Amino acid sequence: MKKLFTLLFVAGTMCFVACGPSAEERAKQEADAKAKMDSLFNAASQTMTMDSTAAPATTDSVAAPATTEEKK
Repeated sequence: MKKLFTLLFVAGTMCFVACGPSAEERAKQEADAKAKMDSLFNAASQTMTMDSTAAPATTDSVAAPATTEEKK
């Protein structure tokens, strides 16, 4: 019975290892992940650049609050 369980364990382990991604697939996955991170970083950098170069909002269009002297 021990021999049967050992044989099944070895066969199961070999099947599990064989189902994993190959070295080429892992390299492709890493390259895809790097490309996605680079594009996200570039998009974030562009957004930050656009925000920092935008003209500041002016307060000319906002009415100043009335003081007690102006109400009289």
